[in-house]
Amino acid sequence: MSITTSRTSEELVERYLQAVRFWLPKSERQNDLIAELGEDLRSQIEDKEAELGRSLDQEEVAAILKRCGAPMVVGSRLGPSRSLIGPALYPTYQFVLKMVLFWILVPVFIFIVGPVNLANAAGNWGAAILNTIGSLWSGLFIAAGIVTLVFAIVERTQVHVGACQWDPFKLPPVQKPQRKTSFSQTFCELVFNVFGLVWLLLVPEHLWMLLGPAAAFLKPAPLWHAVYVPIVLLAIVNILRPAVILGRPQWTWFPLTTQLVQSGFTLVLLNFMINAASQPVSGGWYPFLTLADSVKNSPHFIRIAAVVNVSLLISLAGTWLGVCIGGVVQTWQLLRLIRKQISVGRQAASLPVR
Repeated sequence: MSITTSRTSEELVERYLQAVRFWLPKSERQNDLIAELGEDLRSQIEDKEAELGRSLDQEEVAAILKRCGAPMVVGSRLGPSRSLIGPALYPTYQFVLKMVLFWILVPVFIFIVGPVNLANAAGNWGAAILNTIGSLWSGLFIAAGIVTLVFAIVERTQVHVGACQWDPFKLPPVQKPQRKTSFSQTFCELVFNVFGLVWLLLVPEHLWMLLGPAAAFLKPAPLWHAVYVPIVLLAIVNILRPAVILGRPQWTWFPLTTQLVQSGFTLVLLNFMINAASQPVSGGWYPFLTLADSVKNSPHFIRIAAVVNVSLLISLAGTWLGVCIGGVVQTWQLLRLIRKQISVGRQAASLPVR
């Protein structure tokens, strides 16, 4: 038996272990269970090779994997026991529940229902947000109840999985370990975000921290008072996000998901500011920064204020475009991650019902 064939057979075992891992609950014991299963499989292969006096080919290794069982069944057998939904159905139930709640329902409320409620709120954004959160909370409970009820009915009506007609050669290829976010990078991000929030909270009482020497003749326009609280909330989210990443580095989905949600709220805020700045006003166009009373009639300072406001509007438009591009990239990355998980879920086991 050639070295290439031996490596291919080992890769087949690794693909099988990867598929079983997918159906195991994320816990501290997951790596230990996979290691024990891998040792058992390799021991069976070595015993068979000692019996035959030669290395096993891929077909013979596949036969051992088939005897061990389909990845989903093995994962349910190795995982903790459940009462309401049996071990044969629980991995599928868990996968479907996560997909319905977090990959379908939550994005629908964030990117469709939420913006529609805000658009119809007639300026009452607080009530619209609370209404969206309440509807999302109710929807999550209803959807979770329906999915659980369906699987419980299937379990109680004795619809059991029949013979496993699955093909080890159709298992998904071994995936390279995903590159986790650097601890130092995330920690630095957290520290800088904390300083940013402190700076933001000090600005209303110390305008020179924002405007520098221009604070002597410029002051924030009423628009800033309307968006100050949302900006502070986004700054708080910027702190919580890296903090959660540091505390739960195994949540590979969290950085992309939260970054995309944050980009969505940032776009809503930027869109509000740009639309508010484009509204016609009387007494001069000062949407972002207006003149202090002492220099209100000075042509020189009026020109400076106009240039600053136009520059801020152009900066906001450029930021809006950049966040849009970033949101598209983040959406593509998140969809690619979801497709990988779904692909592994579909290919990990094929369990037709007799």
